[in-house]
Amino acid sequence: MTPRTTTVPPAQRERTLGAPAAETEGPQVPVRAPWRGSAPAGRIAWLAAAVVVLVLACAVSLAVGARGLSLATVWQALTQFDPADGDHAVIHARIPRTVMGLLAGGALGMAGAAMQGVTRNPLADPGIIGVNAGAALAVVTGIYLFGVSSLSGYIWFAFGGAAAAAVVVYLIASMGRDGATPVKLALAGAALSAGLYSLMNVILVSSQDTLDRFRFWQVGGIAGRDWSVILPGLPFLAAGALIVLCTGRILNSLALGDDLARGLGQRVGLSRSVTALGIVLLCGSATALAGPIAFVGLVIPHAVRLLTGPDYRWILPFSLVLAPALLLVSDVIGRVVLLPGEVPAGIMTALVGAPVFVWLVRRGKGAGL
Repeated sequence: MTPRTTTVPPAQRERTLGAPAAETEGPQVPVRAPWRGSAPAGRIAWLAAAVVVLVLACAVSLAVGARGLSLATVWQALTQFDPADGDHAVIHARIPRTVMGLLAGGALGMAGAAMQGVTRNPLADPGIIGVNAGAALAVVTGIYLFGVSSLSGYIWFAFGGAAAAAVVVYLIASMGRDGATPVKLALAGAALSAGLYSLMNVILVSSQDTLDRFRFWQVGGIAGRDWSVILPGLPFLAAGALIVLCTGRILNSLALGDDLARGLGQRVGLSRSVTALGIVLLCGSATALAGPIAFVGLVIPHAVRLLTGPDYRWILPFSLVLAPALLLVSDVIGRVVLLPGEVPAGIMTALVGAPVFVWLVRRGKGAGL
């Protein structure tokens, strides 16, 4: 059967591949839509390799810390747990931390990839739609007005603030004839973030006690989280992951531009709204659980494109697997770099992710920059 092709102007075709749009349009050239055809075996092999990397990252997360243990001891503790064995107790105490890394990393990775697809902005991350700013202001408000002092209390304020900020950004960007375009979403998110952070700083400057409590959450990290913090966020994470993983074809269509997406049968406004809902659930939950963690949702989708190309049906699952690996490895490095203390994962992801992102930009392949 002859593959289906779509006639795309060169300027639109360049935007699909992440290149700048041409100023003038030449003759139309038939090109194959990027999501057509069967997945090559190479992508499956790379995905299997990514899963192996994630499993190794989990094992290292359980084994490495102020008290280092062997992988054999980790396996024995997981399969033949002995409560009287101190090494086994240490490993089981690290399990919630590792699970937190898996959940927060996977959520941020998928949300970052979906956000870049919805906004058609290669620099999109959870901060672009005001998620981090809304969550931070809500947590500060909860500490200042209601005396919230536990991570299990922060989660509800953070999630509510993140969701509210995302809704406000979308409503602002929807004003006008063209609706919520990628540029308007980015501008509205940046403007709202600046305003929310200003309000937050007013509260922090006026209350030293609030600042002392807030700063431990603000740096971002997966240490000190237990099951009482993790379990309330699971339903939101599961719902967001399900929505985003089902939007691969939608994001492929949106990557071609709104006009062509409508020509392919997509209801652009509805598609963008559904995807944005999944992004809000993922970003809000991850930020509420682990605090604002930078670079994971920005770097991983770009790195993944080196393996998958522009097809979001593959970018999303790869991001789901590789983003937690980056977060866990960063957390492990933070545990041992300044013994007997440790550096929060939110700081280490920036230190590890920034050079990687610079390398991706200089390489220029698959990064869409």
